[in-house]
Amino acid sequence: MCDVTPPAQRTLAPHAESARQARRFLEENDCPAHHSRVLDEAELLTTELVANAVAHGGPPITLRVTCDGTPGMAVAVSDGNPEPPVAREASPEATSGRGVALVDLLSDAWGVQPADSGKEVWFHLSP
Repeated sequence: MCDVTPPAQRTLAPHAESARQARRFLEENDCPAHHSRVLDEAELLTTELVANAVAHGGPPITLRVTCDGTPGMAVAVSDGNPEPPVAREASPEATSGRGVALVDLLSDAWGVQPADSGKEVWFHLSP
């Protein structure tokens, strides 16, 4: 674990404003020693996961950010639906459907695991 920044967690409401709140939460809990080079990507991927949780998962929606002491960041979003997210093929003119593909492309690792009230989708970023 990081000696500078403890893990942080926040419950989010199931509405569109939650993605903005999630980005702000990441900024407020940014580890100055380890996260600076991955914060922008973490905000993008967190926005996608929170938007998916709002649209497809339902409450309770929880965001957790962890610094493991390495130059990177671990983020997890849990929601009330046990069904894992599904990667879709989005057409070039589609306005949605790329979230899982972005997480897969930009993160070092990601996955889904069962949670008490549904599932948790997590990712890890390294610079």
